[in-house]
Formats: sequence, structure tokens, C-alpha cells
Amino acid sequence: MTGTLDLAARVEEVRGAGVVGVAITFVDNTGITRVKSVPLDRLATVVREGVGASPSFDAFLLDDSMAPGSPLATPDGDLRLIPDPARLVALHASPGWAWAPADRVGLDGRPHPIDQRGFAREMTERLDALGLAALMGFEIEFSLGRRDALPDFVPVTTGAGYGMDRLVDAAGFCRDLLVALDAQGVAVEQLHPEAGPGQFEVSVGPEPPVDAADTSVLVRQTIRAVALAHGMAASFAPNVMPGSIGNGGHVHLSIHRDGRNLFAGGSGPAGMTAEAERFAAGVLEELPALTAIGSPGVASHLRLRPSRWAGAHQAWGVEAREAALRLVPGLAGTEARTANLEVKSFDLAANPYLAVGALIAAGLSGIESGATLPEPVTGDPASTASAPPRLPESVDAAVDALERSDALRLALGEDRLIAFCAVRRVEAELLRGASDDEIVARTRWAY
Repeated sequence: MTGTLDLAARVEEVRGAGVVGVAITFVDNTGITRVKSVPLDRLATVVREGVGASPSFDAFLLDDSMAPGSPLATPDGDLRLIPDPARLVALHASPGWAWAPADRVGLDGRPHPIDQRGFAREMTERLDALGLAALMGFEIEFSLGRRDALPDFVPVTTGAGYGMDRLVDAAGFCRDLLVALDAQGVAVEQLHPEAGPGQFEVSVGPEPPVDAADTSVLVRQTIRAVALAHGMAASFAPNVMPGSIGNGGHVHLSIHRDGRNLFAGGSGPAGMTAEAERFAAGVLEELPALTAIGSPGVASHLRLRPSRWAGAHQAWGVEAREAALRLVPGLAGTEARTANLEVKSFDLAANPYLAVGALIAAGLSGIESGATLPEPVTGDPASTASAPPRLPESVDAAVDALERSDALRLALGEDRLIAFCAVRRVEAELLRGASDDEIVARTRWAY
């Protein structure tokens, strides 16, 4: 965190932008961003003392009921949200408001054992202890619908996937989104129409893991605000129309030692160094368990299907868009800066802090065990006689894999694991037996 003098200067800076209130956010186990807000004049006090929030949020489901099997489904107890002033930013598309992500601590001042942002930081520190650093960035896919059609989804444009006509139809929205993100200091690498109905994508630049997760939260709330101003509604749900292409939340990552990108310039597969290969192999090995965290919802499994470029198979390949792990070498001559590993199977129902932390934990398990990658895949794995295994095809199967994973159990700790798995299993039960149409209708606007 910044010091008091820095905070005072930052408060005055955002006050000059017309800010009167600060939204302080955290993300729960169902992947929903929750908020407490305070007047700007109270921010310095709240940075020192926090603002109260019930521990029960870690038992919340997407319909705001609580998972009865969770030890946190109780009215007792309290936590404090401590906003991170280093991330304080005026929200360009929500005039009068600023935003800061929060860490959660107990009343004794110690980190809350289930705090997801703290988990991402813990895993980053494990990398640091090995002399390694990670850079990550999210691809944020979303579907734009007409607000006057809610709760149904009617795309705001019927233009072709990736088509210029779709961009023209939504040009005002896209312009205002770029302006807002730039004003908030977000480095946008791409903004373009995607394949699904009314679907677009924003890709942001690489950052350290906690910052990348923070930025994912900020970008989504900015998209919502800009959409609202244009009479639109934005959904980040894994699926908004049954049978259609769903919204992903792909994560790009690279690891570095002494400033060198270890995914380039090596003698391993596709130019990876030995350390990068072991890291990637660890992620690949843990993908079934990672599915519980990165593709966590019932609706996630409507998206995570073969032959849709969603990464439904436990496989890797060089520029292989159907594999769950796609190695992106970059343009010749730029590899040292751009080479990275894309995790294609993740979506935006995931808690981004759990997602980045779990990926680091999986990669570190590969480094520690000396794991190596199998042969890469090409084409569509589903069309081959010896297709690699499918990732888990249900929430229950994915949670089973997570509970069997020694690496992720150890990294998460029992408290986080029990709370997370309780939410995921009860949510699966909540939607058990529902048709695809019913699942989509009940989850479409939750994310």
C-alpha cells in the first residue's frame, strides 16, 4: 500500500475528478463481485480500519442464497475490507465514483484465511521466493444485449462474427469504452467483435498476477457502466443463448527470471526454456482440477464443449485454438517480449484471484516435480482417433478433481478449499435437472 501522504494526494486527485464515493470490491466464491461503498472523505480511515463485511459472503450462491453445507452460512462474525489505495481510480463511466479492490482481514487484523485476493498474493510470493515473476492478462469476452429486452437476451447487433458491420453498429459504445478505460489507466491491447451473438472482446496488457485480477474486475464494471449509458446490458456469463458460442475469460501468462521471458529463447518445445516447459506441464497436468476454479459454473459446461475453440480437451499445442493450452510464440523477432501461454478453458464465472493463484500453484507444482509436456496437438482433437482426455464435463466432476489434487489442496489451504467446494456443489444441485434454456436464463445476468 502507499503511505499516508501518497493516499492524501491521491484522494485529492480523484476529488478533483468529481469523486464523492468509493466502491470497495471483493469477489466471492461464486465469481460475483460484491461491494461496500464509503464517502471519499472516509477513505483514509477505512484504509486504516477497514469497513465491515460478513464472512457469510463466501457461502453466497448466484441467487444470493447461501450454501447450507458451508461452515460460513451463519449470521455470526465479521471481517474488515481494507481497500488497496494503490489501485484507487476514478470511474470515468460512473461519474462521482472511484473504485478500489479490497483485502479482507479478521477483527484481529490478520488476513482472512479464505481471502481470495490474499491467495493470489501468496502464490505470487511463492514465485518471488524462487526468483521468478509472472505476467498475466485476461481476455474479457462479453455479450451486448438490448436493455429494453431484459431479462431475455436480444443482441444489439446482428452483424457477422468478427465483422466490421458489427463494430459499426456498436461504434459509439466501443469509442466510449476505449475512452473510459484509457482514463482509468487500463492498457487495452485489442477491442473487437467476437463470434457469438452480440459478442465482443477486450484484451488488456500483461501485469503482475494480483494486478491482472484487479484489472479484470475493473474492466468488467466499466463495460457495464458504458453499456448502461448506451441503453445496453452486458453479460459476461459463460453462455447467454443455448447452443451458441459462449463467453470465455482466457488467461495469458508468462514467467520471467531476471527480466527474461522464459517462454522464449530456450531449447525446449516451441522455444520454451526448461523452466517454462515444466511450468506449462504443471498447468496441463492440473487442468482437470483447475476446471473447478476457472470454469466453475453449471453454465460453464454449456460453453466448454469440443469443436468450439473453447479448449475442452486436456491438451496443448502451438497456436492450437482448440487445445485448452495454446502456446503463443509471437511474431518472429518479438518472441522475447510477447511469447506466452494462453489458458483457453477459463471463463468469467471464475473468481479472477483464485484463477491466477491456482494457475501459479499448478505451474509451480510442475517446476518442483520436473514435469515435461507431451506431444503437442494440431487441428481439432475431437476429430482424432486418439483424442486427448476431455476436461471434466460437470461441476461435480471438476470439484472431485480439485479435491483430489495435492498441489491445489495444499496451495488453497483447507479453509478456502472447503468453502469453495461447498458453494460449487450446492450451486450444481440448485440447477440439477434444469434444461439448457433454464440454466442460461438463471445465470445469464448473474455475471
